[in-house]
Amino acid sequence: MSLPPLSDIAEEYEFLESEDRYRLLIDLGRKLDPMPEALKTDATKVRGCSASVWVYPTQDGDRLHFLADSNAAITKGVVALVLAAVQDKTAADVAATDIAGALEPFDLSRELSSNRTQGVPNMIALVRETAERLAAG
Repeated sequence: MSLPPLSDIAEEYEFLESEDRYRLLIDLGRKLDPMPEALKTDATKVRGCSASVWVYPTQDGDRLHFLADSNAAITKGVVALVLAAVQDKTAADVAATDIAGALEPFDLSRELSSNRTQGVPNMIALVRETAERLAAG
C-alpha cells in the first residue's frame, strides 16, 4: 500500500474535527507497508517515543523507502505522516526536506498529547541522518 502525498493528507486533515483527525491518523498508519517482525530490533527502534516505534530504510535504486511500525495506532499514524513527507524520494531529496516544516499544518502538538508527539523529532532525525549517510555514499 502506498501513502498519499502529504499535501493531500493536509488538505483533508484541515477540515476535520479532532475525533475525525484521530481516525485519519489511524487509517494512515494502516496504509504503511507491513514491517516484518525480524526488522523490529533494538537497532531500528526510535528512541524517546512513549510507544514502541521502529523505522527501517530500504533502497530501490536511488530512492529511499521506509518500513515502519508502532504498537500504538495513533503513533503509527504520526509515523505515516512523517514518512509521507519523504517516502520514495532520493536520499539527497530526503536529506534536504524540512520534515518538521512539512508537518506544521498538522499542528500535532495541539492535537495530540505530548506523549504521542515527543518522539517525532527523533523520528525525523533518524530519517534525515539515514538519508544523509546514504546520499554521501
